[in-house]
Amino acid sequence: MVHAIVNIVAATTLTAANLAHLPADVPGPTYDRGAVSVGIVHFGVGGFHRAHQAMYLDELMNQGKALDWGICGVGVLESDKRMAEVTEAQDDLYTLVLKHADGRREARVIGSIVDYLYAPDDPDAVLDRMTDPATRIVSLTVTEGGYHKNASTGEFDDRDPAIQADIAAAQGAAPQTTFGYVVEALRRRRDDGTGPFTVMSCDNIQGNGHVAHAMITAYARRRDPELADWIEASVPFPNSMVDRITPRTTDEDREELQASTGIVDAWPVVCEPFTQWVLEDWFAAGRPPFEDVGVQVVADVEPYELMKLRLLNASHQAIAYVGYLSGYRYAHEVAGDPLFAGFTRAYMDREGTPTLQPVPGVDLDDYKATLIERFANPEIRDTLARLAAESSDRIPTWLVPVIRINLDNGGEIDRSALIVASWARYAEGVDEAGEPIEVVDTGRAEDRIAAARRYPDEPLAFLADRDLFGGLIDDERFTTAYRAHLDALHQQGARATVEELEARLPR
Repeated sequence: MVHAIVNIVAATTLTAANLAHLPADVPGPTYDRGAVSVGIVHFGVGGFHRAHQAMYLDELMNQGKALDWGICGVGVLESDKRMAEVTEAQDDLYTLVLKHADGRREARVIGSIVDYLYAPDDPDAVLDRMTDPATRIVSLTVTEGGYHKNASTGEFDDRDPAIQADIAAAQGAAPQTTFGYVVEALRRRRDDGTGPFTVMSCDNIQGNGHVAHAMITAYARRRDPELADWIEASVPFPNSMVDRITPRTTDEDREELQASTGIVDAWPVVCEPFTQWVLEDWFAAGRPPFEDVGVQVVADVEPYELMKLRLLNASHQAIAYVGYLSGYRYAHEVAGDPLFAGFTRAYMDREGTPTLQPVPGVDLDDYKATLIERFANPEIRDTLARLAAESSDRIPTWLVPVIRINLDNGGEIDRSALIVASWARYAEGVDEAGEPIEVVDTGRAEDRIAAARRYPDEPLAFLADRDLFGGLIDDERFTTAYRAHLDALHQQGARATVEELEARLPR
């Protein structure tokens, strides 16, 4: 889509000195960044953190609040070096661009990150910042793999060489990993009487606070059992539910920003307009007043988390496989097709929603309608290949519990069975036009492909992995629906299979 260029101004490199020269329609910080002090150390400064947590802090600061809760970003990976270079050149500033479905762009400059440390260059500086009493929260967006949780056992996985090195290192040695820094900083704070900080996971994983607690404590126990006991007793790990689609920044995004605003930003962030953050109110030494900028601060995150997992995340799987098999390649294409949009909404209404707890403060009908609108936003260009990746991590967490609950309660399971069958058909690695599909499923791709290709001789082979599906293979009601859908996908294709299903089932 060609976007109208509203403002054409002289190129302005994004720096603190140039904030006064921003275009009138690109707001920047209204607060004095020189008066902002660090209260949060954040590991994993990427697109999502800058579109989400840092954005909320910036909104608070624009209200004159939370000026003692500035963010110091930390990078521990080699890939973080580029972020260190960009943040240094731009005085930690960046542009956040909302991509509206009608093609409009809404840009603003974010100033809540006031420092960035590349840990391999100066580990002592990172530990000094973390042990400073002013640092009261250490937050994380380190991706699911950054928690070192074994997918099969749920236990701490210490096979990463850097983790092994940190476990074996002498007390006080410079860490190499996020866990190493967190635990060493907590040890020093315990020993000097500073007291703990809160570890706040903002990663898009179920029970993120519980996971962070379990894995970091398990790591600590390998190094110092007494310290692990202190962490267990003293350090809060609040759960949170986070949501905002944030695609990877492209050169086209950089060029479009400069063409329309004149701002030269080496690493802007682009995202959808929608954002949500539900946060458990469990902190050791205070927190910013997040509720003043729309964060839902609650006693129990689980109802909101289940809502997201079983409606948003599972619905992504509902469109991913049938959409790809039907020839679509982007989420907005499938969600814009009335057939597939209707199928997805019917899954939400008839199968996902009945498994949910009450969700305080949320109108579920509005939420589900908004999900379809978000999926259909053509400006985000979310690929079906991304949605279909790592399905062995996604389906067991997002969809299998829905199926299990509905089977136990006599509820509907036909649409869920089709989603699973369409994953099996997709995992064969060839689409309906005979073109190859790259099946991305870390550690399981070969197994999933092999199981899928045992059809038709062994039609239930794909369901045989009990680590993924539990006992679904033993449930005749589910396997009957699954086999019928898998046969239909092979004999008449994804679109006709969905059409037949939607004509037959209640809405």
